Amino acid sequence: MWREFGYWMTQYRRTWRGTIVISVANPLLFLLGVGVGIGHLVDRQASVPLAGVSYLAFFAPGMLAAASMQTAFLEASNRVAMAAGPDGAYRGATTTPLSPAQIMGGHLLFIAFRVATSSAAFTLVMLAFRVTGGARALGTLGGALLTGMAFAAPAAAWAVGLRQSRHIHAVFRFVIMPMYLFSGTFFTITQLPHWLRPIVYVLPLYHGAQLCRTLSLGTATVAGTAVHVGVLAALVLAGIVAARVTYRRRLHP
Repeated sequence: MWREFGYWMTQYRRTWRGTIVISVANPLLFLLGVGVGIGHLVDRQASVPLAGVSYLAFFAPGMLAAASMQTAFLEASNRVAMAAGPDGAYRGATTTPLSPAQIMGGHLLFIAFRVATSSAAFTLVMLAFRVTGGARALGTLGGALLTGMAFAAPAAAWAVGLRQSRHIHAVFRFVIMPMYLFSGTFFTITQLPHWLRPIVYVLPLYHGAQLCRTLSLGTATVAGTAVHVGVLAALVLAGIVAARVTYRRRLHP
């Protein structure tokens, strides 16, 4: 597994500068444009319930969870599908003593690294804006990593068997983006129609956004955190179990 992780890290050394810039620039622009710019207008509207905090403090941890979801999904879908292709990296790895489970584990470990580093950059920007701090920042970073892996493991299990990349674009457009918009990232769930709320409550990004937000604001409860962590951890475990099967089928047909 560590050898596979080392391979992806070697590949990453060629592109890390570009990803670091994106990881810092994107959250900074989002927090400036939406959190500060639009947030100034939202804060002036007393009718908007945001649990007594500024819109920036409300928005930033939700955006962190959403960014972790996007990074994880793209890394675990596009990269995995390409690696499993006829000329992909997995084909070379199968000629070594590495098992499909080790190939899968090493790649997921690298994806966890990518999610952690991009989330850390976002968290540093949040610290700069003073919307979180101290131990709360570390807890929020952990919540973002768990959120990302809750999407990465199932996505890798699915993508390793894909033959056409168009399916990835369809899932991103019709599943990831709607979840991004309606899981409590930009506004509270109470502002949604009553019939839509039960659907949102079962979405993994809702639990990720709530986990990051409550940890960032210091409002987390034992019961609420247990529910959010339980849902996300169950998705990670289910994704790993499924990936062990799909990787074995694809790499050792």
